[in-house]
Amino acid sequence: MDNSVNDRNVEKLIKGLESFHLATDDEKINRFLLYYNVLIEWNSFMNLTTITDFEEVVLKHFIDSISLIKAIPDLSEKNYKLIDIGTGAGFPGIPLKIIFPNLEVTLLDSLNKRINFLNEVINRLELKNIEAVHGRAEDYAKPDKLREKYDICVSRAVANMAVLSEYCIPFVKQGGYFAAYKSDKAADEFEGAVNAIDMLGGKYEKQVEFYLPSSDIYRNIILIRKNSKTSLKYPRKAGIPGKEPLI
Repeated sequence: MDNSVNDRNVEKLIKGLESFHLATDDEKINRFLLYYNVLIEWNSFMNLTTITDFEEVVLKHFIDSISLIKAIPDLSEKNYKLIDIGTGAGFPGIPLKIIFPNLEVTLLDSLNKRINFLNEVINRLELKNIEAVHGRAEDYAKPDKLREKYDICVSRAVANMAVLSEYCIPFVKQGGYFAAYKSDKAADEFEGAVNAIDMLGGKYEKQVEFYLPSSDIYRNIILIRKNSKTSLKYPRKAGIPGKEPLI
């Protein structure tokens, strides 16, 4: 195990989880430690994250991912189907799966090398009811794929709210939620995305603002409720949402 992982570090992870009123156990903690080790191992030969210090990974990746509990408090009580769009190194989907094993999770990413990494993590951590899918959101949001099959869609992807909404809302069932993890520019982004969200069948539910535990790192989650089916013309073809966001 990496020398940077010591009892004090693990205590930070435990305290971070406790700040969300989440109980944990040795099995979950050991999975996070193994996840970290696999992340650092693979990061040595492919670009997964610029954050490699254990304490920073705990705070900025693990705890940040799990912060969804602040927006959707019953994550541990229901067997939600959740999809993580543009999951990258597995954030937030894998930390959510570790803490809430009742979730059925799909990790979607467009880069096959990352899918190989995610499958390695899933196998090494012995996670069940979770899959990594190689593809673009524009393709998998089609009716014969994964369209409107999920209770929750999450994304920490770096894209503005209008673009993310077009990628993510089509995956959500009516009555389900799209949760966008955001930082300090969320309010401005949201103002410019209101019409797009409405066009896609969504409606603003709430914005949850907070600081990551024992830090000055501001975060917020914008929660969109899916009220009606998304028109089949969305999402548009690959590349168009980013170049021409809905307004």
